[in-house]
Amino acid sequence: MNSTFKNVLCLTVITIVAGLGLGYVYDITAEPIRRMEEETKLEAYKSVFPDASGFVDTESVAEQSDGPVSVYSSNGCDIESAVVANDSAGNKLGYVINVTTHEGYGGDITLSVGIDSEGVVKGMEILDISETAGLGMKAGESKFKDQFKDKAVSSFTYTKTGAVQDFEIDAISGATITTKAVTNAVNTAITYFGVLGGGN
Repeated sequence: MNSTFKNVLCLTVITIVAGLGLGYVYDITAEPIRRMEEETKLEAYKSVFPDASGFVDTESVAEQSDGPVSVYSSNGCDIESAVVANDSAGNKLGYVINVTTHEGYGGDITLSVGIDSEGVVKGMEILDISETAGLGMKAGESKFKDQFKDKAVSSFTYTKTGAVQDFEIDAISGATITTKAVTNAVNTAITYFGVLGGGN
């Protein structure tokens, strides 16, 4: 058996063993990772809709009511999913809508937006962001996020001169691109709220 064949055989065995090992590790870690992602989402849901006692996937509701659950895209944003926010008696309070904007300075930004049956934005929570530290990352801070809270508007716009109207959002200094991306994402959630039938 020549050395070339031995080397090829050795590399083949190593590749097979490494592949099997990676597959095994993936099988072990996939479920904990999925659970962690679900827990992170649930925490965000509770943050943006604190009055809710439970959340039901809209697909389950649609099976009963033929409601629209198709993916929606607008303003460089994609609706990832939506859940119904219910009170302790199972009555619908509104929706939590998950949306991803592809217009962030550092890449995609995913967030949850809570909107009650009256069309009031209850809150916004960042799920995933990779913007510039000290600038765009401030989108995840309360000072910025709370500007959307408890506002009943058809859409938001950002300003660099100081917000004076309910629909105005103070831009993050040095992070206009991030501000625009997040504002568009919230606006897309508001639009999709209408697609879902609003408070009906």
